[in-house]
Amino acid sequence: MTSPGLKGIFRSLRIYHRDTSRHAAMDQLYGSFLKPGDLAFDIGAHVGDRIAAFRRCGARVIALEPQPLAHRALRLLYGRDSHVELRAAACAAEAGTMRLLVNSTNPTVTTASESFTKAAHGADGWQGQVWDTSMDVPCLTLDGLIAQYGIPHFTKIDVEGFEAEVLAGLSQPLPALSFEFTTIQRDVAAACLDRLEKLGSYVFNFALGESQRLEYDVSCSLNEMRAALRDLPHAANSGDIYALRIESGIF
Repeated sequence: MTSPGLKGIFRSLRIYHRDTSRHAAMDQLYGSFLKPGDLAFDIGAHVGDRIAAFRRCGARVIALEPQPLAHRALRLLYGRDSHVELRAAACAAEAGTMRLLVNSTNPTVTTASESFTKAAHGADGWQGQVWDTSMDVPCLTLDGLIAQYGIPHFTKIDVEGFEAEVLAGLSQPLPALSFEFTTIQRDVAAACLDRLEKLGSYVFNFALGESQRLEYDVSCSLNEMRAALRDLPHAANSGDIYALRIESGIF
């Protein structure tokens, strides 16, 4: 009998790898940030659809994924790719260990944030989500990764309500990055924007859900991004905010 954890990983693999119509949109999106030989960080890689997109752009990838079953799937998919380094770890404000709250049925929403699970409880669009087990996992920091691998050209952060903690482990501006937001925890995204403001000058854009399409034709300012986040309807549910350091160019 297949365990709930394995069923959850198989479900993620079907969702994120079988829909080939997403590939062209992802390639266009990430191709605006990455070119062959560039370095990308994937923080919260899950089953690695972004790793695949980054590799199609020709980038080298450092990918962090703390869930053992998801990490095993990544090993099967990318373990022989010399341009991908997989780390079985989470990312946080400080290096060490942390408690991971696992959703076995839907492991894509596994999180290190208890406040995220509380915000999801009973919320429209999040019905039936259960974090049924937990485990201690190692964690690294963005500063530590940069010290080891260098400054990435693009960093994707998708860690289910823990994004601000990840950025708290960064002490220098990055050329470009994305972080997930949810409408049940707009305050987390707002804290990420506050952190980026302290690190450097950025322009912004965002994509809803898994559309892989930027909503604005022209990038917006920090305050405009704050307003857009605040004004999104609850039904928007989630998406990714993209930040590009002004010195790096424009979207």
